[in-house]
Amino acid sequence: MKVEIRQIDSDRLLEQIEVEVLADIPQPGRWLVLGDRSFLVLQRRHRYRLRNGIYELASLALQVKSQRQPADARCWEGGWVIGDPSCTYNARTPLLRCAVLPEGPCERCAHYSRR
Repeated sequence: MKVEIRQIDSDRLLEQIEVEVLADIPQPGRWLVLGDRSFLVLQRRHRYRLRNGIYELASLALQVKSQRQPADARCWEGGWVIGDPSCTYNARTPLLRCAVLPEGPCERCAHYSRR
């Protein structure tokens, strides 16, 4: 299946890849690494076509943001978070670490409060 990698703000086509297994395509909130480039997937767009009266999935477009996966990113409850998700102030998202010290790291924060 053809997968288009598109820039989220301009919808500019960055790359096209072929994927055989649909499960290999990352969901929003996960990182996609292609060679030496890394992207954060923000949206998935499915494109269908009508064939013999039945709609079938024709291609996917991933809306991405060029971003390196932070060193303190970790898998948590089926998704990715930046920093320590056990802290009360952690945003529990791959986009933002926390409201108190967004640039991190969590170990340096004086406001750390276990949830």
